[in-house]
Amino acid sequence: MQYNVKIDAFEGPLDLLLHLINKYEIDIYDIPVSQITDQYMNYIHTMQELELDVASEYLVMAATLLAIKSKMLLPKREEEWFDSQLDLDMEEDPREDLINQLIEYKKYKHAAKELKERENDRSLIFGREPADLSAYDTNEKEQSTSIGDVTLYDMLSAFQRMFSKKKAIKPRKTTIQTTDIPIGKRMDEIMDRLSKKGNQRFADLFPSQERGHIVVTFLALLELMKKTKIHCRQEGNFSDIIISAMEKESI
Repeated sequence: MQYNVKIDAFEGPLDLLLHLINKYEIDIYDIPVSQITDQYMNYIHTMQELELDVASEYLVMAATLLAIKSKMLLPKREEEWFDSQLDLDMEEDPREDLINQLIEYKKYKHAAKELKERENDRSLIFGREPADLSAYDTNEKEQSTSIGDVTLYDMLSAFQRMFSKKKAIKPRKTTIQTTDIPIGKRMDEIMDRLSKKGNQRFADLFPSQERGHIVVTFLALLELMKKTKIHCRQEGNFSDIIISAMEKESI
């Protein structure tokens, strides 16, 4: 089966680069292009492995990173000391445009976050007579709809590690079986397992080594996160993601 799905949670290639910079604690003013390019390409390959609809701007950024990496690897000319010093001062860093874009994007993203917080605060102000608003208690609302601090990038990273392990233990001779599993059915199976067995590790929800089943399971988890039916938490980078069912709101 072909699963061509477009995930709206991606905010663009600059957002992915900022995520990698923050994750690996990289100085935004001195980006190690080789390392960041390798990590960026890993995410692109993972999206393609899942047959997600990768937007063209991600591929443009990948080409840009590879071009910058190539320029950084070019050998420098041997010149006199004074000429070398002059070139060092006047030579343009191939990373400069990208760094400026990231800095500007980071500013706008921070501003957008502040505006969103103000919008949320403003939505709590009602121009009417005092009334019983206990049913709209924000604390209870946040607890019931929170899906944890795990992002889509964390889920992709966990999928990369899990899929690599699946490939490593895959038997050399296998019988290929084609099973069409609707995403909705897999979502019900996951919720039923969480209801009966409680919290589950991310990898435990992928018992099958069949590629189609793995992809459907991952997409089902993303859909459950989107519908706030599951809660995901992770203690730290590269640690296990624990998934649990959301508690139903009391009527």
